[in-house]
Amino acid sequence: MVFKPQNTNFQLKIVENIQTLTIWANNPWRRYSISLIILLIGYFLGSSLGMVSAVVELMDPVSAFLSVVFIEILIVLRRNFRFEKKKKFLVLLLDSLRLGLFYGFFTESLKLL
Repeated sequence: MVFKPQNTNFQLKIVENIQTLTIWANNPWRRYSISLIILLIGYFLGSSLGMVSAVVELMDPVSAFLSVVFIEILIVLRRNFRFEKKKKFLVLLLDSLRLGLFYGFFTESLKLL
């Protein structure tokens, strides 16, 4: 017999905030503006991680490993949320973050050539 883990107060608050954000983002302009903000945050994270790892040459393999692990976690989360109607907005945000990270890594790689 498998028991479902108990939901903590923190988990309930996070789910409540995501649902509130989803209801607020029913307007397409709001949804796309939040998606653009998340894309720019992902670009900032990708480019800053690329800059830091380029300056400290010892950390290149570690930062590459952490980047791949983080992007793979985003892919697994997207695969889990893909078919749920209530979590379509969350899938859009995950895709925007992943796209921003890829774009940030790509532009940093072009700078290093």
